[in-house]
Amino acid sequence: MAVLIDYDRLCELFGEGGIEVTREQYDRLLRYCELLVEWNRKMNLTAITEPMDIAVKHLFDSIFPFMLENVEKGCSMIDVGTGAGLPGVPIRIMREDIKLTLLDGLGKRVNFLQAVSDKLSLEARCIHGRAEELARAGAEGGLRESFDVATARAVAALNVLCEICLPYVRVGGSFIALKGRDGLDELRAAERAIKLLGGEVERAEKYKLTSGDERTLIVIRKARETAEKYPRGWGQIKKRAL
Repeated sequence: MAVLIDYDRLCELFGEGGIEVTREQYDRLLRYCELLVEWNRKMNLTAITEPMDIAVKHLFDSIFPFMLENVEKGCSMIDVGTGAGLPGVPIRIMREDIKLTLLDGLGKRVNFLQAVSDKLSLEARCIHGRAEELARAGAEGGLRESFDVATARAVAALNVLCEICLPYVRVGGSFIALKGRDGLDELRAAERAIKLLGGEVERAEKYKLTSGDERTLIVIRKARETAEKYPRGWGQIKKRAL
């Protein structure tokens, strides 16, 4: 079974969101999906495997929010808790100027991401580690407050995501959260956390996929440095979210 719809159908689908896809971009998206399905047979990467669902719920769902909130050319981006490389890999295929870092806590997934980066020539930095540990002041790798953009896609509740992701963002940069239909409710619950972590809400917008599924784009601008005590350890975050 094919793992992605044909070029003309993908162009039609993406065109509904104002997204233009070149043949070269399609070929790379296709290769990514082939690798995703191939590796998914031996490890848990995704429960979505039907061609149209992959096109809409993985590719379009990753790329379209960045049509609404276009990031600056040549920016550095970290995709936190990226899993199978979503949204980072599709974004990087569509935007070759972005300097991408993919971060995940499971070594097997990072091996998959490295294989994807190598085979698609993405030049992505693939890092294995706990996101809340690598974002701490003085942590190995110097990742704290070093990115123009941090992004995450439905990984955890927004107040938790803010504590983990905002420390990676430099002052003046942004955290772009891709949330589901209840994103605005999560935003209200995260207002205290955003303020404590040095962020300011710049944008919150609901939209729909071509399938009709509701999504929420939340953009938080980093206005001030994050206090060194954040992020806390995972046990503390889980027990008492901000």
